[in-house]
Amino acid sequence: QVQPVESGGGLVQAGGSLKLSCEASGRGFGRNPVGWYRQTPGNQRELVAGIAIGGYTDYGDSVKDRFIISRDNTKNTVALQMNNLKPEDTAVYYCNALRSFNELTGIGGARPFDSWGQGTQVTVSS
Repeated sequence: QVQPVESGGGLVQAGGSLKLSCEASGRGFGRNPVGWYRQTPGNQRELVAGIAIGGYTDYGDSVKDRFIISRDNTKNTVALQMNNLKPEDTAVYYCNALRSFNELTGIGGARPFDSWGQGTQVTVSS
């Protein structure tokens, strides 16, 4: 079973940057696509970025051109570089392996695996 561990969150001013990291314990992500989700109180988790084993990426409209997802397959890690942060990016961020994520489905067709980590809090002040 893959157990994600997220890190790198914090408090940043609007316009600033943060880089989140995710490691996978257990079997690791293997050849599975991986995505970054975020969640605010009272709302469902939202998939904002995904990356396939071959490097295909897709982003939600709200983060496109500001966030960059990457992965290091040798280290079983996935990163999310977040630039030009806005107060509405404030959320707890989670990573997870994805089902049904590819060039045809994009993030709209992706579904997460069952095991979630603790997440990492990102707070953007105005």
